[in-house]
Amino acid sequence: MSRSASGYDLSPLSADTRAAAEATLTPEERRVILHQGTERPFCGGLLKNKEAGVYVCRLCSLPLFQSAAKFESGTGWPSFNTPFDPAHVAEIHDDSHGMVRTEIRCARCDGHLGHVFPDGPAPTGLRYCLNSVSLAFASEPPPPGAGPSLAPATGAA
Repeated sequence: MSRSASGYDLSPLSADTRAAAEATLTPEERRVILHQGTERPFCGGLLKNKEAGVYVCRLCSLPLFQSAAKFESGTGWPSFNTPFDPAHVAEIHDDSHGMVRTEIRCARCDGHLGHVFPDGPAPTGLRYCLNSVSLAFASEPPPPGAGPSLAPATGAA
């Protein structure tokens, strides 16, 4: 078992757990999370969310970003400058669609989250640009020992 510095299990989901989690996805969530799609800008349900809490992976509930790291980027997608734990967000070189960028995925379930760009605010200078459908919002992070939640995404519209 692999654990992050914040105590979360980063081991891949079992085939049965992953199948059960995938069965809860809407068609749009499936297109984005499983097939590296992108939701339309300014349409995501979590874009304007200003509540205090944590954004977790929609597929496996791994904490990804805290609300304190969220900022208004003007891009139309929820943007953050610092992950909850750097080990929770995997980075992958992406040269699709005629551009070079860095895709970000959940380190536990490999679900597509969005992309990270080097044009964010201090202190990191990074802009983690995420699809709302790849996230769920919780007022508190799940305890490190908790497994994936199979509940549908929640969040303020």
